[in-house]
Amino acid sequence: MSEEVVLSVGIDLGTSTTQMIISKLHIKNMASSFTIPRITITDKEVVFKSDIMFTPILENNLIDVKAIENFVKTQYEKANISKSDIQIGAVIITGETARKENSSNVLQALSGYAGDFVVATAGPDLESIIAGRGAGAQTYSKEKHTTVVNLDIGGGTTNLALFYDDEVFDTGCLDIGGRLIKVNRQTQVIEYIAPKIKEIIAKENLDISLGQKTTAEKLQPIIKIMVNTLENSVGIGEKSPYYDMIITNKGLSFNRKIEAISFSGGVADCITQDNLADPFKYGDIGLLLGQGIANSVLVREFEVVKSVETIRATVVGAGSHTADISGSTITYKKEILPIKNMPILKLSQQDESGQKAEIAEAIKQKMKWYQLENEFQTIALGIEGEKNPTFQRVLDYAEAIVEGLDLIIQKKEPLVISVQEDMAKALGQCLFSVLPKDYPFVCIDSVKVENGDYIDIGMPVANGNVLPVVVKTLIFN
Repeated sequence: MSEEVVLSVGIDLGTSTTQMIISKLHIKNMASSFTIPRITITDKEVVFKSDIMFTPILENNLIDVKAIENFVKTQYEKANISKSDIQIGAVIITGETARKENSSNVLQALSGYAGDFVVATAGPDLESIIAGRGAGAQTYSKEKHTTVVNLDIGGGTTNLALFYDDEVFDTGCLDIGGRLIKVNRQTQVIEYIAPKIKEIIAKENLDISLGQKTTAEKLQPIIKIMVNTLENSVGIGEKSPYYDMIITNKGLSFNRKIEAISFSGGVADCITQDNLADPFKYGDIGLLLGQGIANSVLVREFEVVKSVETIRATVVGAGSHTADISGSTITYKKEILPIKNMPILKLSQQDESGQKAEIAEAIKQKMKWYQLENEFQTIALGIEGEKNPTFQRVLDYAEAIVEGLDLIIQKKEPLVISVQEDMAKALGQCLFSVLPKDYPFVCIDSVKVENGDYIDIGMPVANGNVLPVVVKTLIFN
């Protein structure tokens, strides 16, 4: 079993900050020489953490691509690593930044800096999952067989992810963050107020306005309302009249009792800082919001799990590879291969335990994780499948998949289905019968995938009986 060491980079462009991290991954093939390669990461060590810079936005509200590229270049020099040394990595654009018109130009500009890399513009749901995994909430839920919600509180938004026993059950997002009011550190003059916050200030008749000098005391009423909506987001307290307005896309639905919470994002570091001598140290209300949370019901009502990562929760995941070769029971149309960097949407066991209509509805709901504005990313669907299903059950799966992925089918994008159990041949034949004539799809089995993973599928080998598959995982440990 030979061990290989690879260098991996993670670059995260968030609403307020941009940063990168370089890690050394120790990779081993755990399989014997006669079986499918099973690549495992045996160790991970962070060798370089970049400076954290404010994400540069130009006056026309576009991302300053040049400034980002220069920042990354400079960090590589500081790390004393050349970009050709990097084998794998991830560039993730999150929060408000993902909504900027030129986010795809940024990805192009950075593509040379991340080896064989994964690129994602993460909508609020996917960002919630990535941050929750980075903070360690998912691992904690698995180890303790419990329900944990991670609140990733950044500059513009708070992303919520609910994990139970290693599965992602739900996500949500609120427009609550540390930079929704910006205050000049020297003059204490308010330089920016976000639209939704302006509306609340007007309705509450608060003495807070643009260009006005302020104090920590004067801002307390608005901080209190923000904290109140965060409490509501995990099912605590009387519902704030502003809760529905503050929701970005959706809140959590409470069909499971929450036992524990964790915090990540820039504001998480402010929760533990009790020195408020310089409340506007960061030029915003992040410290005040952190203090408000520290004194809130949130930390008294639940067990608070210490996060593995806070401000770097999203960027800690850099691309790793797990190579698999799909089993012999596969169905595919050769003309759509090879496939690169397709994000995985994985159903939970609970999603799959339902009837046909319930499975279809679960797929439709989770498709929204990959929606940015009104555009859907093409996804690969990951399912567990069943050990010895009846033919009717396989047909139910096929019909549920076609109904659930209707938006992709309408766009005539290829379908990629990855099944953990050995049933891709039967499922593929059923899909063939329910899809439009000659519709392009690939159905593979015996491959384990997770939400937040990306999949590559190569050209067929072994007389067309096998497809080489690489699953790229954003690593959190």
